[in-house]
Amino acid sequence: MFNQSAVRVRAGERTDRGGNTVADWSPGAVTRLTVDLLNIQPSIQQETVDEQRDAVVTGWHVQSAEGTNPDITAVDRIEWDGMTLEVDGEVARWPELFADEVHHIEFEVKRVTG
Repeated sequence: MFNQSAVRVRAGERTDRGGNTVADWSPGAVTRLTVDLLNIQPSIQQETVDEQRDAVVTGWHVQSAEGTNPDITAVDRIEWDGMTLEVDGEVARWPELFADEVHHIEFEVKRVTG
């Protein structure tokens, strides 16, 4: 059940013209980490049509295997199945019963096109 892998992409940092530290998603600035022992399943498909465009939102639910705590946060991106996906919301870290450890994590990713 936890036989899938994905790549966590984390932005680097740069200083903008105003002197603020901002995310740098350029290829040389990001770091990548392969994360194994995942279960990735479809969770949402939504289409919005208006005069300007047809937008399609597709989402997946990601769960790590028991006993794992991958380093993934809400500001990361995930590369999986030939797509770059955004983490949608916070990453839930489920506690282990009777221990101060993480049992597993769960989060949503989404892709918006159109």
